[in-house]
Amino acid sequence: MSSSLYRLGLLMASLRWKIVGAWVALLVIVGGLAVVLGGTFTADIEIPGTEGQRGIDTLANRFPEMGGTAGQVVLVTEDGSSVDEHQDEIDALMGDIAEVEGVAAAPSPFDDLSPGTRTDDDTAIIAQFQMEGQTGAFPESSVEEIRSLVEEAGTPSLETHLGGQVLQSAEVPFGAGEVFGIIAALIILAIVFRSLVPAFIPIVTAVVGVGVSMLALVALSAGVDIPSVTTALGAMLGLAVGIDYALFILSRHRDQLAQGDDVHESIGKSLATSGSAVIFAGLTVIIALVGLFITGIPFLTVMGVAAAATVALSVVVALTMLPALMGILGERLRPRSIRRLMAENEGALPEAGPARRPRRSFGRTWVRLVTKVPALTILAVVIGVGALAIPIKDLELALPDLGTEPVGTDARDTYDLVSEEFGPGYNGPLLVTADIINTTDPLAVVDELESDISELDHVKEIQLATPNQGADMAVVVVIPEGGPTEQSTKDLVADLRDSADGWEQDLSISDVTVTGATAIGIDVTDKLSAALLPFALFVVGLSLILLTLVFRSLWVPLKASVGYLFSVAAAFGVTSMVFEYGWFNGPLFVDVNGPVVSFMPIMVMGVLFGLAMDYEVFLVSRMREEFVHTGDAKHSIERGFTANAPVVTAAALIMVSVFAGFVTSGWFMLQPIAVALAVGVLVDAFVVRMTFVPAVLALLGRHAWWLPRWLDRLLPTVDVEGEGLAGVLEHRHWTEQNGRHSLRLEDAVAPLLGEKGTLGPLTGAVAPGSLLVVRAPDSAARATFLGLVAGRVAPVSGVLAVHDRLSPDDIGAVQAQVHWIGADAPVARRLEQIDGRRVGRSVIVIEELEDLAHAAVSVDDTLVERLDALLARGATIVVGSRAEHATDAERRLHATLRDPRRMLALSVQRSTAQTPEGALA
Repeated sequence: MSSSLYRLGLLMASLRWKIVGAWVALLVIVGGLAVVLGGTFTADIEIPGTEGQRGIDTLANRFPEMGGTAGQVVLVTEDGSSVDEHQDEIDALMGDIAEVEGVAAAPSPFDDLSPGTRTDDDTAIIAQFQMEGQTGAFPESSVEEIRSLVEEAGTPSLETHLGGQVLQSAEVPFGAGEVFGIIAALIILAIVFRSLVPAFIPIVTAVVGVGVSMLALVALSAGVDIPSVTTALGAMLGLAVGIDYALFILSRHRDQLAQGDDVHESIGKSLATSGSAVIFAGLTVIIALVGLFITGIPFLTVMGVAAAATVALSVVVALTMLPALMGILGERLRPRSIRRLMAENEGALPEAGPARRPRRSFGRTWVRLVTKVPALTILAVVIGVGALAIPIKDLELALPDLGTEPVGTDARDTYDLVSEEFGPGYNGPLLVTADIINTTDPLAVVDELESDISELDHVKEIQLATPNQGADMAVVVVIPEGGPTEQSTKDLVADLRDSADGWEQDLSISDVTVTGATAIGIDVTDKLSAALLPFALFVVGLSLILLTLVFRSLWVPLKASVGYLFSVAAAFGVTSMVFEYGWFNGPLFVDVNGPVVSFMPIMVMGVLFGLAMDYEVFLVSRMREEFVHTGDAKHSIERGFTANAPVVTAAALIMVSVFAGFVTSGWFMLQPIAVALAVGVLVDAFVVRMTFVPAVLALLGRHAWWLPRWLDRLLPTVDVEGEGLAGVLEHRHWTEQNGRHSLRLEDAVAPLLGEKGTLGPLTGAVAPGSLLVVRAPDSAARATFLGLVAGRVAPVSGVLAVHDRLSPDDIGAVQAQVHWIGADAPVARRLEQIDGRRVGRSVIVIEELEDLAHAAVSVDDTLVERLDALLARGATIVVGSRAEHATDAERRLHATLRDPRRMLALSVQRSTAQTPEGALA
């Protein structure tokens, strides 16, 4: 992968203006689609299959007057008079509301069949109205029209307030906090780069990536139900990872420029190294977010996929637009002092003088401190994280209601007014539905059901009990004593559902359900809580697998997974402190204490997993590289930590700044997630990765890098830090010295196909336009060599290059250049099919020389002419022969070629390739 990224970097730099223009054009096009399609987001959260959702769907079909989104008009007299004195005004208002488009019913609160709820002193009354369907089924303008009617109905003697689920907004309140997060990130970048010009680049690329993804979501929302929180989550995550990914690549580029590298060469190398790590980091976040589908919750799956798409776009921007911008800025990104030195030395850095003793950095001091007595450091981390995690026991989950809306909004003010004047239960009524089609006296059954429900604990009032117009379905509106998120309300929902079987048997009714916004919220929370453990196992298992592949170790992945759990525990604990205990509410602009949004834990676990693996790879991969080179476990920890800790520190601080900016938005749906992510990143980067990890590695010593040999053989090689780049640069240097060749082998060793053992080492090179006959009576050796050249077998060591592509790093590209003609295949017809502009870069592998010889005899000179034409255009042909020496077929082929010098021969054995004199150039 690193070689492909190296070439991609060079390509992006050479096409820099076109690439930037393409991204700007894409932003404009997607923006135009968003405006034209005019999609809207939804505030509704549904989980098909739950009792609450089934009940609301049944109501929508059989009792539409009760199945739509509910609204409230709360009327309070100013002078203490009875609301009855204002009946005419109130009736007129409800009549006007009933005529608004999208309103299903708006009865008078003075109607005997549907009386409004009054206070004991008759100074306040609640009038209910019902919309047609859920949010999105009726025009948004209808809500604004109702709001205007309610405001206009207010008089000096009568206050009017609009409330209810109809005011639940799908708008995302972006504000100054998000801008503050970006400004903080810019300041950190300026400090890291010691210059403003490079500091702006990650901000620009992150904003472009987020802009495209957010506008695409707006366009998609015209045909797909997308929760409103998805945009805020995507923007928050996209900005954070977009800036960080650009930082990793740009900092590597600046370091290389400081060493005197050519600008374009440095761009290619930075993508090959840090770009590989960015792809790995992005993939881990994407996999974790897409993995939310295992919860079986549709809205969460949509959120996960949308957030994953935003991260994927951030990776693509970092690999395309970022190198293009680096190419545009060119020498301006080189540190000024280095530019001055190079200008004074004819464009090159002067030779280094006597080495100075390096200054002791804070990173070196810190890592020595935490590894001095590693057991003590580990104990301190465990105690500290454990203390932060204690409040998890008090963390409660629920879906936000209107009581979490910002103070001063109509929804929040009316919610508080209802709680104060009538009781908290009136903000979360429960709907008990029942199929009464088999009853002979529907009204009597409804009355008896109402009586039974009213006797349950925590029931404050039965607001309404009525059959529908067809008398085949009953609805009982139950007002609980507690608010929508209180435990007493949850207990009441459980009691109602436990009693359903008895009512069905005693009253001859069926399909009793408990529904309504409050019941649905409880169902969603229960379903999400049940999904936490499976998702946690998925994430931890995934981390163990990925890190085992990357680090070729058992202890490192285990330690990383434990550290990830530490970060999650600390994040949840601090979130509980803020939202349950009320700590730091003022500085964080938190207006409400109580249960946090129910999908916070599972979403934070997914996002934090990717970020934690990101920091783990950037820090520990350098430590492993040092250990492989030196074998000194302690020294490798210090060197690796000191090299990469500054960049990881900056990246973590940027993420914390971005997340903290979203905390100040005041939107309760997003605030707990932002707090948890900010704390999680802070703990993961500075407590886990920079303290716990070095201490554990120091304690384990050489054993930290142990992996059973049998497992090492089974695991594929994953190049995260761009180790394959060295091979690319070495092959380029070899090509400059020896000229371009279509095949090059340098001590290449490959496993035998179908048998134990290896083939090789193989050394040699073949120029373009050559025909190579591979002689091997050993079928396994012959098949292995042909498979090696064709990219079907990967070398276990040494160099195999097909043109400028190296195997196994670019084995897919190698395969794309090869045309394989198997045994008994129609050689002549297959050769006729090979054409196109890239014939000169093709390698044609013919498995059996006998098939080629037979075809040559069968079609006279046509096949030979085709071979000559392909060779003349630069194609390389490799043919397998079962013989140990030249056969008659081989001699005939040699004699008929226009230029016999193009034909080479190679004898292959299991141990080594025996190369006759002059056989390989």
